[in-house]
Amino acid sequence: MNASAQPLFPRFEPLRMEVGDGIYIAAVIGGTGAPLLLLHGHPQTHAIWHRVAPVLAQHRTVVAVDLRGYGDSTKPNGEADHENYSKRAMARDPLALMHALGFERFDVLAHDRGARVAHRLAVDHPEAVRRLVLLDIAPTLAMYEQTTEAFARAYWHWFFLIQPAPLPERLIQADPAGYVRDVMRRGSAGLSAFDPLALAEYERCIALPGAAHGLCEDYRASAGIDLEHDRADRDAGRLLEQPLLALWGEHGVVHRCFHPLDEWRRVARDVKGEALACGHYIPEEAPEALLASVVPFLS
Repeated sequence: MNASAQPLFPRFEPLRMEVGDGIYIAAVIGGTGAPLLLLHGHPQTHAIWHRVAPVLAQHRTVVAVDLRGYGDSTKPNGEADHENYSKRAMARDPLALMHALGFERFDVLAHDRGARVAHRLAVDHPEAVRRLVLLDIAPTLAMYEQTTEAFARAYWHWFFLIQPAPLPERLIQADPAGYVRDVMRRGSAGLSAFDPLALAEYERCIALPGAAHGLCEDYRASAGIDLEHDRADRDAGRLLEQPLLALWGEHGVVHRCFHPLDEWRRVARDVKGEALACGHYIPEEAPEALLASVVPFLS
């Protein structure tokens, strides 16, 4: 974690640990009690949790990581089939980190891209995940198979970022901070929802070498190999076994374009959830409402 982000997590310890194959995962850890893994979304970092992590850490050991390709974690070059940015590969990183920290079984709270990683983590490693909270997504396969014009216009970046390299990388790298601000201000709350320190951290991290490529590879994998994995689960009747809490913003695109609870009930056995009075960036827009739902569910 860069020193500029430290004020966001004043009682947390930064760490950066090798998890295999030359991949280093950056994270912060704080608190005491049962372990809780936090996974962020695009185009952000673990800094999204700064408004809820201190409260959660009063009763939990909280580990907030930067995903592979994001933040201060390693950003490998993508493979031809994008397998090394598949959610299966990205899920193995925090799993290895948690095991190295001594946590064999833990809860997961995840937003956006991190929620897709968490979904795959829970399916592939059910013994490791006790309970699961996924924020403002429907399952990846459902969202691609049900894409409409309205969704494509709202989530234009899904279809921009999957274009072959180096086109999207070159355009992002021309103005990294501008990309972050343009993407995030389109949310219902605009840029006013974000702490200036957090926004500065997102801008710093997207300008790091390899960052534009890493986030593009994340999306390329989701439009290809991840769908193969999801279809294989569907064909095999493989479901999420853990209790799942799905939360989404009632002012967001997922609420407008999909029926999240219906979709999660197609892929998980034990699902509950609701819309919160906010947009996409729930941990920063509505931290109190998020905590009011998450804390009882995880207790």
